Amino acid sequence: MCLGVPGRVIERYEDRGTAMGVVDFGGATRHVCLAFTPEASVGDYTVVHAGLAISVIDEQAAAEALELFAELGDGTP
Repeated sequence: MCLGVPGRVIERYEDRGTAMGVVDFGGATRHVCLAFTPEASVGDYTVVHAGLAISVIDEQAAAEALELFAELGDGTP
């Protein structure tokens, strides 16, 4: 099973010709490869799996996913 986590792109840059970004996951930031999501801009939400952004999603979809993760994290149904 794999898990994709939504995060917000806060910075874009290139590393040796590859699109990269800094993505904020609720206060924790990570460097993420944006090669599969070249349309991702600063402010966009992406779904990230294993350091790779695999899709761009809207803010509402990100909020819904994060809410579900929060429910799973504290054990409430």
